[in-house]
Amino acid sequence: MRALVVDAEWSPKNNYGMSEDEKVKRRAMIGSQVWRHPHFEVKDVPVPDIRDDEVLIRVKACGICGSDTHLYETDHEGYIIFSGLTKLPCILGHEFSGVIEKTGSRVSTLEVGDQVAVESIMWCGMCQPCRSGHPNQCEHVELLGLSADGAFAEYISVNARHCWKINSIAKVFSGDKTFDIAALIEPIGCAYNGIFIAGGGFNPGATVVVYGAGSIGLGAVALSRLAGASQIIVFDVIDERLRIAEDMGADYVFNAGKLNGYKPSEKVMEITNGRGAEIQIEAAGAAPLTIPEMEKSMSANSKIIYLGRAATTTPVYLDALVSGANKIIGARGHSGYEIFPNIIKLIASGKLNPEKMITAKYPFEKILDAIVASTKRTGGKILLKV
Repeated sequence: MRALVVDAEWSPKNNYGMSEDEKVKRRAMIGSQVWRHPHFEVKDVPVPDIRDDEVLIRVKACGICGSDTHLYETDHEGYIIFSGLTKLPCILGHEFSGVIEKTGSRVSTLEVGDQVAVESIMWCGMCQPCRSGHPNQCEHVELLGLSADGAFAEYISVNARHCWKINSIAKVFSGDKTFDIAALIEPIGCAYNGIFIAGGGFNPGATVVVYGAGSIGLGAVALSRLAGASQIIVFDVIDERLRIAEDMGADYVFNAGKLNGYKPSEKVMEITNGRGAEIQIEAAGAAPLTIPEMEKSMSANSKIIYLGRAATTTPVYLDALVSGANKIIGARGHSGYEIFPNIIKLIASGKLNPEKMITAKYPFEKILDAIVASTKRTGGKILLKV
């Protein structure tokens, strides 16, 4: 089968405190500190075998995530930008949907022909966080398409427990559009987890501010609209993404690079009549720029939900958290807590339509062109059609 494989040079930075486990497994917890000079190549590789608790899926659609782009992009020393768990070589791709072609002997909940969307957080189910109900914090987690072979391929094998049927979505979207929409469940799930699970949700009527209108930020806009936000304010530096944010329910959109002397925090305070926002979501991965603005525009008892991933630090004025009883909350992943099935139900009911997030589709033969296009950051979600 055809697959996009990424490899890179194992070259830990001198100041990186690598653990023995990382050395032995050549599995970097912070990829941007280890992997250098990435190389992308479409290869013919064997169709994966399946274990008795796995299924073989014929991939139909797979989105290009910012994480994928950050494996392609490098810093001035040639190191990848992606700062999360990474083990190379690896088949890229983790936002996907497809059709089950084969099931293992112990699989009883899925059948050949089922249409599915798949979690990319490969949780073990046996460690303390998993058994305590926190699969996104699994101690033995593998990240599909980053530390385990992913879905920029014709076929993929995954554990059946990570699959969710999307047959109900086919009643709303016909043909291949079903798979296109289902490939968006994964990034929307990250927003769902951050806002409603890790973040604990918000009261209807709250003001929500979103920094970054990529797929997770756009998912946050749509979900916040459904949950009853009175005002949704979005900041980005790409006008096309801001237009999509408007289409998905944002009340105010601003290009942060074109504020004519204003700061984002000043815009938020102006719109809220000096009250500030109850919920602010960082989906840009630019904490040194966004967190200071969020701090200046927090209402009392508000939350900053940090979803953007970047190996960076930023000063935080802690007294504002104390006096305002405010919180900064981090969130990773989309597994557990009925996240996938609830998003599927929202889409199937017609209450959530994320189709506007998709701005480009590429055939598998043009996959390298699609990766390059993603680095330009001029639109919404780019889908690969397999």
